[in-house]
Parts: sequence; C-alpha cells; structure tokens
Amino acid sequence: MKGCGFTAHYFTDNHNLTENRKDHSFRFSGHLLTFTTDNGVFSKTGIDEGSRILLEALVQEGVHGSVLDLGCGYGVLGITLKTVFPDIVLTAADINPRAAELTELNCKKNNIEAEVLVSDGFSEIASVFDAVVTNPPIRTGKKVIYRMFEEAYDHLRKDGILYAVIRRKQGAESACRKFEEIFGNCEVIAREKGYWVLKSFKLTD
Repeated sequence: MKGCGFTAHYFTDNHNLTENRKDHSFRFSGHLLTFTTDNGVFSKTGIDEGSRILLEALVQEGVHGSVLDLGCGYGVLGITLKTVFPDIVLTAADINPRAAELTELNCKKNNIEAEVLVSDGFSEIASVFDAVVTNPPIRTGKKVIYRMFEEAYDHLRKDGILYAVIRRKQGAESACRKFEEIFGNCEVIAREKGYWVLKSFKLTD
C-alpha cells in the first residue's frame, strides 16, 4: 500500500485515507462475483492467493449454519461462501470501517444478505457460530492473531470449526501448534503454493 504507514494500514481504522475505488471480478465455482475495493484494504487489486486457496478448501469441506468471516476486508470470503452455500447465515467483521463499508456495498452488488460489523476482533461480537473463517492479518503479529484464534474458540458452538489460511514462511507451523493448544486438535486440510489451510474443531461446550 504505497504511501501508507502502519497507522493507515488495512487492519486499522483508516477511514480518513483518500478514496480510490475500483471494481474487479472473480469467477469461482461457477459463479461470477464483482467486488469494489479501495485504498487501505487488503489485496485491493484482486483476490489474493491465500483467500482463493482457503475458499477452494472450504468448498471441498462444505460449510453450514452460522458463519463468521473474521477480518473480512472487502468481503471476499464471506460473500463467496454465501454465494456457493446460500443457506448459511453470514456475519462479516473487520476493525477497519472502510472495509466494513465496502463489504456492505459488495453484499448489495452480489445480492447477499449478511450482518456486517466494525469490530476489533470479537469486541463487538456476542454471537456464537458454527464456523469462523479467516485470512488473518499476519502483519499485526502473533499476539494479535493468536488472540483472534483464542476468542474464536469462545464464539464457536460445540463441534464448531475454525478455519484459517497462513503461509508457511509466515508462521503456519507455529499457528498449527497454537490451534492444537487452544482446541486440542489441528488438521492441515490444504497445502498449496506455500499456504496452509488449518482446521480445528471445538470438542466441548
């Protein structure tokens, strides 16, 4: 993000950043989706590889019930999942108000119903879910993303699942160990182009 320092990055409240909205399309699983992006959101020029790999793994897995797209950016994961699995109940949340605004816009563009929240992790989220999916903001550091994983556990129903995609060179192996610490289990359900998709079940209430 040229010209953006840490305080104006995609994982912060950067609503004062100059707007530069652009549209791009994404074809996935037989569906053509259109997204508006802007300065100050992650992967503003198109769908990032990690999100694509995570989505492909989730389509293989199948998702159901209530789903939270945590750190939703401009809504790629949640909107795509709701398109492929129209029966899910979607919530999308991001710390960045601009990202949340774009997610609401992109829901309308793609005829998707969702609750969209501005939330620092789970600070504004009271619900519990059948699945939490995230392409976590790795650059925030382990302290932040591990807190997201820990809080996700508390917001999952019994048998609920946390899914995350992380590059191996950016800490996928240590994140897998953290999943095991929190949930007592972790499975790597996909490995592609250096990305790992991690999955953990919540075994008890």
